[in-house]
Amino acid sequence: MKILVIGGGGREHALVWALQGSARVTEVVCAPGNGGIAKLARCVPVDVSDVEEMKLLVGRERPSLVAIGPEVPLAVGAVDALQERGVRVFGPTKAAAQLETSKGFAKEFMRRWEIPTAAYAVCGSAEIVRGALEKFGERVVVKADGLAAGKGVVLCETHAEAVRAAEEMFSGTLLGAAVESVVIEEMLEGPEVSFFAICDGTNAVALAAAQDHKRVGEGDTGPNTGGMGAYSTDELISAETSAWMLGVAQRVVDGMRAEGTPFSGVLFTGYMMTPDGPKVLEFNTRFGDPETEAIMLRLETDLVDIVEATVEGRVGGVTVRLKPGASACVIAASAGYPGKYVGGKAISGLDSVADGVEVFHAGTTLKDGEIVTAGGRVLAVTAIGADLREALAKVYGAMSGISFEGMQYRRDIGWRALGD
Repeated sequence: MKILVIGGGGREHALVWALQGSARVTEVVCAPGNGGIAKLARCVPVDVSDVEEMKLLVGRERPSLVAIGPEVPLAVGAVDALQERGVRVFGPTKAAAQLETSKGFAKEFMRRWEIPTAAYAVCGSAEIVRGALEKFGERVVVKADGLAAGKGVVLCETHAEAVRAAEEMFSGTLLGAAVESVVIEEMLEGPEVSFFAICDGTNAVALAAAQDHKRVGEGDTGPNTGGMGAYSTDELISAETSAWMLGVAQRVVDGMRAEGTPFSGVLFTGYMMTPDGPKVLEFNTRFGDPETEAIMLRLETDLVDIVEATVEGRVGGVTVRLKPGASACVIAASAGYPGKYVGGKAISGLDSVADGVEVFHAGTTLKDGEIVTAGGRVLAVTAIGADLREALAKVYGAMSGISFEGMQYRRDIGWRALGD
C-alpha cells in the first residue's frame, strides 16, 4: 500500500515513522516533508494551502490512502476536493473542520450540545469586546476566531490587557493578518489534558491522552506557543475520566452528524481539569503537535489499520492498544520563538542519539547536504520508558548532545506528574 502524508512538521514525521513500521505499507510519500522526513520517505513539494496543487499531486502519485496532518489543508477544503475525485482521505471536511477553524463555531456548538466549557462571548469589534468584558472577572482569555498556529490565544490578567490583545488581533499586528472576530472566555484554572479519539462520522473510539506544555517558559510562564513538549502515561487520567471524555467525543460526533456535517478523522479535545470537573478549552480536528510524537511511540495498533477503518466507516471494530509505561517529547526551538527567529542554523549531534530515542524534525531543511533549522520549533526529541522519569531521562540525555545556535528548550516537561 502506498500512502501520501500531507504536511511537513514534527507531527508528520511521527506519522510517517509509524506508517513506515506497518507491514502493509510499501511506500510513504510526504508533501512537502522536511530534512528529517526525507530520510524515511520520498518528499515532494506542495503548497498545503493550495487545493489545486494537492489535487494534481494526488493525481500524479495515485496513493491508496491520503493522510492529512496539519490544519491548513483541512481549512481550505482539501478533503472535500479529494473525496470528490474518489480518493480515500483521512481527515474531516471543511465544514466539519470548523470545530477547529472557528472558535466561535466551536463555542456555539458546545452550547447547543451541552458540552462543558468556559463562559464566553463572540465579539466582532474592540467596542463589543469592551462591553462584553463587563460580564467577566478581571482575568480572561482572548482567542482569535480562526487558525493562528497555536499563537492566537492571549492570557490576560486585566481587562485593559484583553482590550489591547483584541485590538492587535483586529488590526493584524499580533498575528500578521487581521481577524474578523475574537472570543472572550473566562480564565479557567488547572492542568490541561489532550484527549484524542478516532471518529468515522458515526462512532468515536479512544486513542490516547497526553499533556502538552504550551507556554514557552519553565513553570508554564511566558507566551503561548504551538507546544514546547508533551508526555503520555498510563496514570495521566483515570479509566473513569477517559470513559467520560470518550462520551464527550461521541456527543460531538452525534451532534455534527445531526447538523449535517459528519465528522471523520481525529478529534483532539483540549481540557482544563478544573475544580468543577473537566471543561473543554478547544477542539482540534487533526493530530496534535507535539502530542502526536509522544503518542506514536506508545501506539501498538497498526496506524494503517486505524486510518483505514476511519476512512471506511468501521471505527467501532478497532481496538487501540498502547504500550504500557510512558513517553515524553521535548521541543528544541529557535532563539526568539514564539516571536521572530532566524533560520539556517546548522544542527549538530543528530547522529549521536542513543537507541530508543527518536528525533522528529519539526522545522528543518537540507542545505548543501546539511540539516539546518527552518522553523520556530525545530526538533521534537522523543522517547519511551517504563515510567515518565525514565522516558524524560532518555530525552534530556539525547538533547545534551544536540545543538544549534540559539537552541532553547524547557527543562521541566512533565513537572506536574513528577511532583518535582
